[in-house]
Amino acid sequence: RTAMKQKTSVTCSRRKNRKAHFTAPSHIRRKLMSAPLSKDLRTKYAVRSVPIRRDDEVMIVRGHYHDREGKVTQVYRKKFRIHIERVTRDKANGQTVPIPIHPSKVVITKLKLDKDRKALLDRKNRTINKAGKD
Repeated sequence: RTAMKQKTSVTCSRRKNRKAHFTAPSHIRRKLMSAPLSKDLRTKYAVRSVPIRRDDEVMIVRGHYHDREGKVTQVYRKKFRIHIERVTRDKANGQTVPIPIHPSKVVITKLKLDKDRKALLDRKNRTINKAGKD
């Protein structure tokens, strides 16, 4: 006999997990579209990753455009991609179009902070939480 799974309410079926991912509503896609923080931001906030947003500055770390830096111009939740300033290509008719990049393939180098974002970082900060529980 195999051991029972930890939570009976959570599925481990590949089919159901893929369906949940690709039919996820926008507020859940926000969390799915999280990006890791750079080393110095990670030490500063003691947080590994945060959901990406419009004016964050990022550096691409994978793929054809790696080591390019720029500001996020659009978070395209419908396609699970982000558009970054100056990461574009020219079409045959001369029009420039942004290249979509997956948020897991970038690191956030500068956060756009407002009160909600600060509250999120404080909530996720593990060192404060451990100190508070003692």
